[in-house]
Amino acid sequence: MIRVARVITRLNIGGPSIQTVTLADRLREHGFDTLLIHGRLADGEGDMSYLLRDRDVKTALVPSLQRPVSPIADARAVAGILRQLTAFKPQIVHTHTAKAGTTGRVAAIAYNRLSSIRARTVHTYHGHSLEGYFRHAGPFVAIERLLARATDQLIAISPRIESDLRDRYRIGRPEQWTMVPLGFNLAPLVAVDPAARAAARQALDLDADAPVITIVGRLTAIKQHELFLRVAHAVHQQRPTAIFTIVGDGERRREMEALAASLGLAAHVRFYGWRQDLATIYGAANVCVLTSRNEGTPVAVIEALAAGVPAVATDVGGVRDVLNDPVLGATAPDGDVDGLAAHVVSALSPEMQSPSTVAARRASATARYGLDRLVNDIADLYRTLLAR
Repeated sequence: MIRVARVITRLNIGGPSIQTVTLADRLREHGFDTLLIHGRLADGEGDMSYLLRDRDVKTALVPSLQRPVSPIADARAVAGILRQLTAFKPQIVHTHTAKAGTTGRVAAIAYNRLSSIRARTVHTYHGHSLEGYFRHAGPFVAIERLLARATDQLIAISPRIESDLRDRYRIGRPEQWTMVPLGFNLAPLVAVDPAARAAARQALDLDADAPVITIVGRLTAIKQHELFLRVAHAVHQQRPTAIFTIVGDGERRREMEALAASLGLAAHVRFYGWRQDLATIYGAANVCVLTSRNEGTPVAVIEALAAGVPAVATDVGGVRDVLNDPVLGATAPDGDVDGLAAHVVSALSPEMQSPSTVAARRASATARYGLDRLVNDIADLYRTLLAR
Protein backbone atom coordinates (compact mmCIF):
# COMPACT_ATOMS: atom_id res chain seq x y z
CA MET A 1 0.00 0.00 0.00
CA ILE A 2 1.17 3.51 -0.82
CA ARG A 3 1.00 5.74 2.26
CA VAL A 4 -0.68 9.14 1.92
CA ALA A 5 -0.83 11.75 4.68
CA ARG A 6 -3.77 14.05 4.00
CA VAL A 7 -3.88 17.29 5.98
CA ILE A 8 -6.88 19.62 6.36
CA THR A 9 -7.34 22.53 8.76
CA ARG A 10 -10.58 21.21 10.25
CA LEU A 11 -13.55 19.02 9.41
CA ASN A 12 -16.11 21.80 9.24
CA ILE A 13 -19.15 21.98 6.96
CA GLY A 14 -18.02 22.31 3.36
CA GLY A 15 -16.64 20.70 0.23
CA PRO A 16 -13.03 20.27 1.44
CA SER A 17 -14.14 18.11 4.37
CA ILE A 18 -16.34 15.98 2.14
CA GLN A 19 -13.53 15.51 -0.37
CA THR A 20 -10.79 14.67 2.13
CA VAL A 21 -12.83 12.10 4.03
CA THR A 22 -14.16 10.54 0.84
CA LEU A 23 -10.72 10.29 -0.75
CA ALA A 24 -9.25 8.77 2.41
CA ASP A 25 -11.96 6.11 2.28
CA ARG A 26 -12.25 5.39 -1.43
CA LEU A 27 -8.56 5.47 -2.40
CA ARG A 28 -7.96 2.34 -0.32
CA GLU A 29 -9.39 0.23 -3.15
CA HIS A 30 -6.77 1.79 -5.45
CA GLY A 31 -3.89 0.76 -3.18
CA PHE A 32 -3.49 3.89 -1.02
CA ASP A 33 -3.37 3.83 2.78
CA THR A 34 -4.35 7.25 4.15
CA LEU A 35 -3.80 9.03 7.45
CA LEU A 36 -6.16 12.01 7.71
CA ILE A 37 -4.57 14.72 9.87
CA HIS A 38 -6.91 17.51 10.96
CA GLY A 39 -7.21 20.35 13.44
CA ARG A 40 -10.06 21.53 15.63
CA LEU A 41 -13.21 23.47 14.87
CA ALA A 42 -13.78 27.06 15.91
CA ASP A 43 -16.64 27.83 18.27
CA GLY A 44 -20.00 27.68 16.52
CA GLU A 45 -18.77 25.90 13.41
CA GLY A 46 -20.74 23.02 11.98
CA ASP A 47 -19.03 19.67 12.53
CA MET A 48 -18.66 17.30 9.60
CA SER A 49 -16.71 14.59 11.43
CA TYR A 50 -19.89 12.51 11.23
CA LEU A 51 -18.65 11.61 7.74
CA LEU A 52 -16.10 9.35 9.44
CA ARG A 53 -18.83 7.11 10.85
CA ASP A 54 -18.92 3.69 9.24
CA ARG A 55 -15.68 4.46 7.37
CA ASP A 56 -12.41 2.79 8.26
CA VAL A 57 -10.34 5.98 8.04
CA LYS A 58 -7.26 6.52 10.19
CA THR A 59 -7.25 10.01 11.69
CA ALA A 60 -4.96 12.14 13.83
CA LEU A 61 -6.04 15.29 15.64
CA VAL A 62 -3.55 18.15 15.95
CA PRO A 63 -5.37 20.54 18.33
CA SER A 64 -3.12 23.53 17.56
CA LEU A 65 -4.05 23.34 13.85
CA GLN A 66 -6.77 25.97 13.58
CA ARG A 67 -8.01 28.58 11.13
CA PRO A 68 -7.04 31.87 12.91
CA VAL A 69 -3.52 33.17 12.30
CA SER A 70 -1.45 32.64 15.44
CA PRO A 71 2.36 32.32 15.24
CA ILE A 72 2.58 30.26 18.44
CA ALA A 73 -0.31 27.91 17.58
CA ASP A 74 0.89 27.62 13.98
CA ALA A 75 4.41 26.63 15.09
CA ARG A 76 2.88 24.00 17.37
CA ALA A 77 0.75 22.78 14.49
CA VAL A 78 3.84 22.33 12.31
CA ALA A 79 5.50 20.33 15.08
CA GLY A 80 2.37 18.24 15.63
CA ILE A 81 1.99 17.45 11.93
CA LEU A 82 5.69 16.62 11.70
CA ARG A 83 5.31 14.09 14.54
CA GLN A 84 2.46 12.43 12.67
CA LEU A 85 4.45 12.32 9.43
CA THR A 86 7.49 10.86 11.17
CA ALA A 87 5.40 8.08 12.70
CA PHE A 88 3.37 7.33 9.53
CA LYS A 89 6.23 7.66 7.00
CA PRO A 90 4.12 8.77 4.01
CA GLN A 91 5.19 8.65 0.40
CA ILE A 92 2.78 11.47 -0.43
CA VAL A 93 1.72 14.48 1.68
CA HIS A 94 -1.44 16.10 0.31
CA THR A 95 -2.67 19.30 1.97
CA HIS A 96 -6.07 20.96 1.65
CA THR A 97 -7.23 24.49 2.60
CA ALA A 98 -5.07 27.51 3.38
CA LYS A 99 -3.82 26.98 6.95
CA ALA A 100 -3.20 23.24 6.48
CA GLY A 101 -1.52 24.10 3.18
CA THR A 102 0.96 26.30 5.02
CA THR A 103 1.61 24.30 8.18
CA GLY A 104 1.35 20.95 6.42
CA ARG A 105 3.82 21.83 3.70
CA VAL A 106 6.31 23.35 6.17
CA ALA A 107 6.07 20.11 8.15
CA ALA A 108 6.57 18.11 4.92
CA ILE A 109 9.71 20.12 4.10
CA ALA A 110 11.10 19.33 7.55
CA TYR A 111 10.10 15.67 7.20
CA ASN A 112 11.87 15.34 3.85
CA ARG A 113 15.05 16.78 5.33
CA LEU A 114 14.94 14.38 8.29
CA SER A 115 13.70 11.23 6.56
CA SER A 116 15.42 8.83 4.20
CA ILE A 117 12.13 8.58 2.27
CA ARG A 118 11.25 11.70 0.30
CA ALA A 119 7.51 12.33 0.26
CA ARG A 120 5.95 13.92 -2.81
CA THR A 121 3.95 17.01 -1.86
CA VAL A 122 0.58 18.04 -3.26
CA HIS A 123 -1.59 21.01 -2.36
CA THR A 124 -5.21 21.55 -3.43
CA TYR A 125 -6.60 25.06 -3.63
CA HIS A 126 -10.32 24.74 -2.89
CA GLY A 127 -10.52 28.45 -3.67
CA HIS A 128 -8.08 30.88 -2.11
CA SER A 129 -7.95 33.43 0.67
CA LEU A 130 -6.26 36.16 -1.34
CA GLU A 131 -9.55 37.91 -2.08
CA GLY A 132 -12.39 38.63 0.30
CA TYR A 133 -10.65 37.53 3.50
CA PHE A 134 -7.67 39.86 4.02
CA ARG A 135 -7.31 43.59 3.59
CA HIS A 136 -3.63 43.22 2.66
CA ALA A 137 -2.96 39.99 0.77
CA GLY A 138 0.66 40.73 -0.15
CA PRO A 139 2.35 38.75 2.66
CA PHE A 140 0.09 35.77 2.02
CA VAL A 141 0.88 35.83 -1.71
CA ALA A 142 4.59 35.81 -0.87
CA ILE A 143 4.12 32.82 1.43
CA GLU A 144 2.19 30.91 -1.25
CA ARG A 145 4.87 31.62 -3.86
CA LEU A 146 7.58 30.40 -1.49
CA LEU A 147 5.71 27.23 -0.55
CA ALA A 148 4.96 26.49 -4.22
CA ARG A 149 8.70 26.12 -4.85
CA ALA A 150 8.74 23.18 -2.44
CA THR A 151 5.53 21.57 -3.76
CA ASP A 152 5.54 18.87 -6.43
CA GLN A 153 1.96 19.36 -7.62
CA LEU A 154 -0.51 22.24 -7.30
CA ILE A 155 -4.18 21.43 -7.85
CA ALA A 156 -6.99 23.87 -8.58
CA ILE A 157 -10.60 22.74 -8.47
CA SER A 158 -11.75 25.02 -11.30
CA PRO A 159 -10.19 26.65 -14.38
CA ARG A 160 -10.82 30.13 -13.00
CA ILE A 161 -9.03 29.40 -9.73
CA GLU A 162 -6.05 27.95 -11.59
CA SER A 163 -5.84 30.94 -13.91
CA ASP A 164 -6.20 33.40 -11.04
CA LEU A 165 -3.48 31.86 -8.88
CA ARG A 166 -1.08 30.96 -11.69
CA ASP A 167 -1.38 34.03 -13.92
CA ARG A 168 -2.60 36.86 -11.70
CA TYR A 169 -0.74 36.02 -8.49
CA ARG A 170 2.14 34.18 -10.22
CA ILE A 171 2.10 31.29 -7.78
CA GLY A 172 4.01 28.23 -8.97
CA ARG A 173 5.29 27.31 -12.42
CA PRO A 174 2.83 26.41 -15.20
CA GLU A 175 4.02 22.79 -15.27
CA GLN A 176 3.22 22.39 -11.56
CA TRP A 177 -0.48 23.04 -12.06
CA THR A 178 -3.32 20.69 -12.84
CA MET A 179 -7.07 21.08 -12.59
CA VAL A 180 -9.09 18.41 -10.75
CA PRO A 181 -12.76 19.32 -10.21
CA LEU A 182 -14.45 18.27 -6.99
CA GLY A 183 -16.38 15.01 -6.89
CA PHE A 184 -19.21 13.86 -4.64
CA ASN A 185 -21.61 11.02 -4.05
CA LEU A 186 -24.58 12.71 -5.70
CA ALA A 187 -26.80 9.62 -5.90
CA PRO A 188 -29.10 10.58 -2.97
CA LEU A 189 -29.76 13.97 -4.58
CA VAL A 190 -30.27 12.58 -8.06
CA ALA A 191 -32.88 10.22 -6.59
CA VAL A 192 -35.15 13.15 -5.58
CA ASP A 193 -38.38 12.67 -7.58
CA PRO A 194 -41.81 14.39 -7.43
CA ALA A 195 -42.96 12.16 -4.58
CA ALA A 196 -39.78 12.92 -2.63
CA ARG A 197 -40.30 16.64 -3.26
CA ALA A 198 -43.81 16.49 -1.81
CA ALA A 199 -42.51 14.59 1.23
CA ALA A 200 -39.71 17.13 1.67
CA ARG A 201 -42.17 20.03 1.74
CA GLN A 202 -44.22 18.20 4.34
CA ALA A 203 -41.17 17.36 6.45
CA LEU A 204 -40.09 21.01 6.51
CA ASP A 205 -43.62 22.29 7.10
CA LEU A 206 -43.67 24.22 3.82
CA ASP A 207 -46.73 24.96 1.72
CA ALA A 208 -46.92 22.52 -1.19
CA ASP A 209 -47.42 25.29 -3.76
CA ALA A 210 -45.21 28.10 -2.40
CA PRO A 211 -42.07 29.05 -4.31
CA VAL A 212 -39.14 28.06 -2.09
CA ILE A 213 -35.77 29.77 -2.43
CA THR A 214 -32.95 28.35 -0.31
CA ILE A 215 -29.39 29.16 0.66
CA VAL A 216 -27.07 26.58 2.23
CA GLY A 217 -23.87 27.53 4.04
CA ARG A 218 -22.20 28.92 7.13
CA LEU A 219 -23.67 32.13 8.51
CA THR A 220 -20.41 33.98 8.28
CA ALA A 221 -19.29 37.23 6.68
CA ILE A 222 -17.85 35.72 3.50
CA LYS A 223 -21.21 34.11 2.63
CA GLN A 224 -23.06 37.46 2.79
CA HIS A 225 -26.45 36.28 4.01
CA GLU A 226 -27.45 39.92 4.29
CA LEU A 227 -27.29 40.04 0.49
CA PHE A 228 -29.51 36.96 0.32
CA LEU A 229 -32.08 38.65 2.56
CA ARG A 230 -32.07 41.81 0.46
CA VAL A 231 -32.58 39.68 -2.63
CA ALA A 232 -35.39 37.89 -0.78
CA HIS A 233 -37.00 41.26 -0.05
CA ALA A 234 -36.87 42.17 -3.76
CA VAL A 235 -38.25 38.77 -4.83
CA HIS A 236 -41.01 39.00 -2.22
CA GLN A 237 -42.32 42.15 -3.89
CA GLN A 238 -43.02 40.12 -7.03
CA ARG A 239 -43.75 36.72 -5.50
CA PRO A 240 -45.42 37.45 -2.14
CA THR A 241 -46.08 33.77 -1.35
CA ALA A 242 -42.39 32.84 -1.64
CA ILE A 243 -40.64 31.22 1.32
CA PHE A 244 -36.90 31.71 1.88
CA THR A 245 -35.04 28.97 3.74
CA ILE A 246 -31.63 29.47 5.33
CA VAL A 247 -29.79 26.22 6.06
CA GLY A 248 -26.66 26.52 8.17
CA ASP A 249 -25.53 28.29 11.30
CA GLY A 250 -22.78 30.53 12.57
CA GLU A 251 -21.85 33.66 14.42
CA ARG A 252 -24.16 35.88 12.35
CA ARG A 253 -27.42 34.03 12.92
CA ARG A 254 -28.95 36.50 15.39
CA GLU A 255 -27.88 39.40 13.18
CA MET A 256 -29.56 37.80 10.17
CA GLU A 257 -32.73 37.03 12.13
CA ALA A 258 -32.91 40.68 13.12
CA LEU A 259 -32.32 41.82 9.53
CA ALA A 260 -35.08 39.53 8.24
CA ALA A 261 -37.46 41.06 10.77
CA SER A 262 -36.45 44.62 9.87
CA LEU A 263 -37.12 43.89 6.20
CA GLY A 264 -40.59 42.63 7.04
CA LEU A 265 -39.67 39.07 6.11
CA ALA A 266 -39.92 37.36 9.50
CA ALA A 267 -42.97 35.36 8.41
CA HIS A 268 -41.36 34.36 5.12
CA VAL A 269 -37.83 33.34 6.20
CA ARG A 270 -37.10 30.01 7.90
CA PHE A 271 -33.81 29.41 9.72
CA TYR A 272 -33.17 25.64 9.83
CA GLY A 273 -29.65 25.54 11.27
CA TRP A 274 -27.30 22.71 10.31
CA ARG A 275 -28.95 19.71 8.71
CA GLN A 276 -27.60 16.49 7.25
CA ASP A 277 -30.71 15.58 5.20
CA LEU A 278 -29.67 17.48 2.08
CA ALA A 279 -32.02 15.50 -0.16
CA THR A 280 -34.88 16.96 1.90
CA ILE A 281 -33.48 20.50 1.75
CA TYR A 282 -32.93 20.56 -2.00
CA GLY A 283 -35.99 18.43 -2.63
CA ALA A 284 -38.16 21.16 -1.12
CA ALA A 285 -36.47 23.98 -3.06
CA ASN A 286 -37.34 25.61 -6.38
CA VAL A 287 -34.20 27.75 -6.54
CA CYS A 288 -30.84 27.65 -4.74
CA VAL A 289 -29.06 30.97 -4.15
CA LEU A 290 -25.42 31.61 -3.32
CA THR A 291 -24.32 35.12 -2.30
CA SER A 292 -20.66 34.59 -1.37
CA ARG A 293 -18.11 37.27 -2.12
CA ASN A 294 -15.43 34.61 -2.58
CA GLU A 295 -15.95 30.99 -3.60
CA GLY A 296 -13.88 28.17 -5.03
CA THR A 297 -16.20 25.57 -6.47
CA PRO A 298 -19.61 26.11 -4.87
CA VAL A 299 -20.64 22.77 -3.37
CA ALA A 300 -24.17 23.94 -2.62
CA VAL A 301 -24.67 24.82 -6.27
CA ILE A 302 -23.46 21.39 -7.39
CA GLU A 303 -25.75 19.68 -4.89
CA ALA A 304 -28.69 21.76 -6.05
CA LEU A 305 -28.05 20.91 -9.71
CA ALA A 306 -27.83 17.20 -8.86
CA ALA A 307 -31.30 17.51 -7.31
CA GLY A 308 -32.48 19.28 -10.47
CA VAL A 309 -32.74 22.71 -8.82
CA PRO A 310 -31.55 25.82 -10.71
CA ALA A 311 -29.02 28.08 -9.01
CA VAL A 312 -28.54 31.84 -8.88
CA ALA A 313 -25.20 33.10 -7.59
CA THR A 314 -22.77 35.96 -7.34
CA ASP A 315 -20.22 35.88 -10.14
CA VAL A 316 -17.14 35.18 -8.00
CA GLY A 317 -14.34 32.63 -7.98
CA GLY A 318 -15.18 29.40 -9.78
CA VAL A 319 -18.98 29.87 -9.77
CA ARG A 320 -19.27 30.54 -13.49
CA ASP A 321 -17.28 27.37 -14.21
CA VAL A 322 -20.16 25.43 -12.63
CA LEU A 323 -23.04 27.53 -14.01
CA ASN A 324 -21.77 27.38 -17.58
CA ASP A 325 -25.16 26.93 -19.27
CA PRO A 326 -28.34 29.04 -18.91
CA VAL A 327 -30.39 25.92 -18.18
CA LEU A 328 -28.38 25.48 -14.96
CA GLY A 329 -28.98 28.97 -13.62
CA ALA A 330 -27.43 32.42 -13.76
CA THR A 331 -24.92 34.75 -12.10
CA ALA A 332 -24.92 38.46 -11.33
CA PRO A 333 -22.15 40.75 -10.02
CA ASP A 334 -21.48 40.67 -6.30
CA GLY A 335 -23.83 43.10 -4.57
CA ASP A 336 -26.29 43.36 -7.46
CA VAL A 337 -29.53 42.87 -5.54
CA ASP A 338 -31.82 43.66 -8.47
CA GLY A 339 -29.88 41.43 -10.88
CA LEU A 340 -29.88 38.47 -8.51
CA ALA A 341 -33.57 38.95 -7.74
CA ALA A 342 -34.44 39.08 -11.43
CA HIS A 343 -32.58 35.81 -11.98
CA VAL A 344 -34.43 34.18 -9.07
CA VAL A 345 -37.80 35.20 -10.49
CA SER A 346 -36.75 33.91 -13.91
CA ALA A 347 -35.63 30.60 -12.37
CA LEU A 348 -39.13 30.17 -10.94
CA SER A 349 -40.64 30.21 -14.43
CA PRO A 350 -42.38 27.07 -15.76
CA GLU A 351 -39.64 26.63 -18.37
CA MET A 352 -36.89 26.54 -15.72
CA GLN A 353 -38.93 24.19 -13.51
CA SER A 354 -39.87 21.76 -16.29
CA PRO A 355 -38.92 18.05 -16.20
CA SER A 356 -36.55 18.48 -19.14
CA THR A 357 -34.51 21.20 -17.43
CA VAL A 358 -34.48 19.19 -14.19
CA ALA A 359 -33.03 16.23 -16.11
CA ALA A 360 -30.46 18.44 -17.85
CA ARG A 361 -29.19 19.78 -14.52
CA ARG A 362 -28.87 16.31 -13.02
CA ALA A 363 -26.95 15.07 -16.05
CA SER A 364 -24.56 18.03 -15.98
CA ALA A 365 -23.81 17.70 -12.27
CA THR A 366 -23.20 13.95 -12.28
CA ALA A 367 -21.05 14.00 -15.43
CA ARG A 368 -18.76 16.75 -14.16
CA TYR A 369 -18.74 16.23 -10.39
CA GLY A 370 -19.29 12.53 -9.80
CA LEU A 371 -17.28 10.74 -7.13
CA ASP A 372 -15.78 7.97 -9.29
CA ARG A 373 -14.23 10.54 -11.61
CA LEU A 374 -12.56 12.35 -8.69
CA VAL A 375 -11.14 9.19 -7.14
CA ASN A 376 -9.71 8.01 -10.48
CA ASP A 377 -8.21 11.45 -11.19
CA ILE A 378 -6.41 11.61 -7.84
CA ALA A 379 -5.20 7.99 -8.00
CA ASP A 380 -3.73 8.60 -11.47
CA LEU A 381 -2.08 11.83 -10.30
CA TYR A 382 -0.45 10.08 -7.32
CA ARG A 383 0.92 7.25 -9.47
CA THR A 384 2.30 9.74 -11.97
CA LEU A 385 4.04 11.68 -9.20
CA LEU A 386 5.64 8.57 -7.73
CA ALA A 387 6.79 7.37 -11.14
CA ARG A 388 8.72 10.55 -11.92
